[in-house]
Amino acid sequence: MSTHVKRAFKYRFCPTDAQAAELSRTFGCVRKVYNLALAARTEAWSRQERVSYRQTSAMLTAWKKTGELAYLNEVSSVPLQQALRHLQTAFTHFFGKRARYPRFKSRKTSRRSAEYTASAFRFRDGKLTLAKMTEPLAVVWSRPLPGGAKPSTVTVSQDAAGRWFVSLLCEDPSVQPLPATGQAVGVDVGLEHLLALSTGEKIANPWHERRDRAALAKQQRRLAKKEKGSANRARARLKVAKIHARIADRRRDTLHKITTRLVRENQPIVIEDLTVRNMVTNRKPARAISDAAWSESRSMLEYQAQWYRREVIAVDRWFPSSRLCSACGTLREAMPLHVRTWTCDCGVTHDRDVNAAHNLLAAGLAVTVCGAGVRPQRSTPDGQSATKQKPSRREP
Repeated sequence: MSTHVKRAFKYRFCPTDAQAAELSRTFGCVRKVYNLALAARTEAWSRQERVSYRQTSAMLTAWKKTGELAYLNEVSSVPLQQALRHLQTAFTHFFGKRARYPRFKSRKTSRRSAEYTASAFRFRDGKLTLAKMTEPLAVVWSRPLPGGAKPSTVTVSQDAAGRWFVSLLCEDPSVQPLPATGQAVGVDVGLEHLLALSTGEKIANPWHERRDRAALAKQQRRLAKKEKGSANRARARLKVAKIHARIADRRRDTLHKITTRLVRENQPIVIEDLTVRNMVTNRKPARAISDAAWSESRSMLEYQAQWYRREVIAVDRWFPSSRLCSACGTLREAMPLHVRTWTCDCGVTHDRDVNAAHNLLAAGLAVTVCGAGVRPQRSTPDGQSATKQKPSRREP
C-alpha cells in the first residue's frame, strides 16, 4: 500500500547582507500582523463576537493603506497571509479545547520565521529564490531532496544562535509501510538509563546538558554582568545561545537515531503515558528530566510510527509497572526510587527498569488483543493480573 507522506527537509543557508535585511523585515512584519490580528480578535471576543480569517485578511488590506503601517507593503504579502492562517489554526485548537488561548509574539523570545507558499518562491535546478529577492539563497544541501520533489511550502527561520535555516515541505515517496515483524517491545524511560527495553537492553543516558554545564554556567555568569541593551550583552547572549543550540542538536540527533531503530525493528511499541509537564515542577529531577527529553522522544516515536504503519501504545500513567512482578503478577505496596533491584516472594530477582518494561509490554499486548485494562487488581482469584492472562481464542 503506497502512502503520500509529506516531510520537511531542513537545511542551513548563509544569506547576503541584503537577504538578511529583507528576511529580518519580513520577520518583524509577520510578528506585527499576527499581534494586530490577535488584538482585533481578542477585542471582538470581549464583545462576544467572532472574527474569521477572511475578516482579518480584509483588515490586513486596510492596514497596508494607512500611513503608520505602510511599511507592510515592502515585504512579500504571502508570509503575512500565512501568519493570519496560523492564527486561525491557533483559535481552532483553542475552541476545540486542544490548546490555550493564543498569545502575542515577542520580539525577543518568539521564534523568528516566515512561511512562503508556492506562489512566493521559485525552486529550479537546485536553486531556491524567495519573493522580493533577486538572488537565490546559498543553501547548504547537506542531504538530497527526494527525486522530482516539488516543495509546497518553504519556511525560513533564524534561531537564537543566529543560524539561518530553510525548511522545504514536500512529498517523500521513499517513506513506505515497513514489513511486519514478530518482535514487540516495551519501553521504560529513566534518568540513569535513557531507555530500558523489555529485551533486557539498556540505552545509556548521554547527559548532553551535563557535558556543557560548566561552559554554560561560565557564559551565563558573564551575561549577567553585562549592561542591558549594550553590544557586549548582545555578544554574550549569542555565546550562551550557541551552547544551548549545541546541546539541543546533540540531543535531537541521539533521539532520532534511537527512535528510528525502535520503529524499524518492533511492532508494536509500548510506552508509558507520562505527564512530563507535571513532573518537571519538582525542582530536584526537573533538570535531568528536561535533558532526557521524554516528551520529544515520544513525539518522534509517534510520527515515525504513523509514517511506517507501526503502532505505539501508551499505557496509563498510574499503571504500577515498577511494583508489579512480571513473573507471578504480585504487586508490592511500595517501591522507593533508590531501589533499583528487588526480589519477589516467588524468588525472581528483578531489575527495576527492565521489569517495568516487561510489564508495560504485557499491558499493551493485553489491551490490543483482548481489550483488558492496564491497571491490575491488588488481588485476583488466580493471583495474576489481567496483564498476565493470555487472550482466549474465538471459536469459529
